[in-house]
Amino acid sequence: MAMGPVGLGLVDCHCHLSAPDFNSDLDAVLEKAKKANVMALVAVAEHAGEFERIMQLSERYTGFILPCLGVHPVQELSPEKPRSVTLKVGLDFSPRFAGTDEEKEEQRQVLIRQVQLAKRLNVPLNVHSRSAGRPTINLLREQGAEQVLLHAFDGRPSVAMEGVRAGYYFSIPPSIVRSGQKQKLVKQLPLSSICLETDSPALGPEKLTRNEPCNISISAEFIAQVKGISVEEVQEVTTQNALKLFPRLRYLLQK
Repeated sequence: MAMGPVGLGLVDCHCHLSAPDFNSDLDAVLEKAKKANVMALVAVAEHAGEFERIMQLSERYTGFILPCLGVHPVQELSPEKPRSVTLKVGLDFSPRFAGTDEEKEEQRQVLIRQVQLAKRLNVPLNVHSRSAGRPTINLLREQGAEQVLLHAFDGRPSVAMEGVRAGYYFSIPPSIVRSGQKQKLVKQLPLSSICLETDSPALGPEKLTRNEPCNISISAEFIAQVKGISVEEVQEVTTQNALKLFPRLRYLLQK
C-alpha cells in the first residue's frame, strides 16, 4: 500500500543548488524546503565544473540531496558568451544558441552519448529540451531511453503525449502560475506522468525573482487546481512517480 503524503513529502526533481544564486544562504534555503515538506531534491549540473560541488552537497546532505550529473546544451563560458555545447544534456534549439544545423547536430551527438551512458549505468535521464520538444522525444525513443524526465517541457501537449506513450515523466515548475503553455500541458498530461520540480533559481512563480525549492508546493497546488483534484492526491502521486523514476531515492530514504 502506498504511504500517504504526510509520510513521504515532496520531491524536487530538478533544481540547481550549485548555482551562485545560493552561495550565501544555501543552508537557510534547504531548511525552508524541509519546513515546506520537501523530502528530497535532485541537484542538477549544467557543466562539468559543477560536478564536484554537487557531489559535495550530496555527501553533506546525504539522504536529502540526490546528485544528477550531465552537461546542458548551452554552455556559459562567461555570462556574456553563452554558446551551444560541443562534443568535448538535452537539446536547446533556441535560435540564439543553435542557429545552425551543425550546432543542432553537435547537441544531438552530445545527448546521444549521455543517453548511452545512462543506459549502460542504468540511471535515469533528466532532460532539458527548450524549443526542441519533438526532436528530443524522437531522439530519446530512437536511442531506446526508458527512464526519462522531461523537465519544464515547453512543447505542445500533443507532442508531450508521445512522451507519455513512451513511459516518460514530465516535471512541472512553479512558473505554471504564469504560463498558459504549462497549464494546457498539465490539463492533458495524466497525473501518473507528472513530477514536481522548481528549476531553482529559475522558473519561479514571479518573473525575475529567485526561485527556491520551498516553492514546489506552488506547483502541486496549481496542478490540483487545473485538474480539479486534491493537493494531497497530487503530492501522493507525484512523489510515487519520482520514486519510480529515481529508484535510489527509496534507498536514500531508508537510511
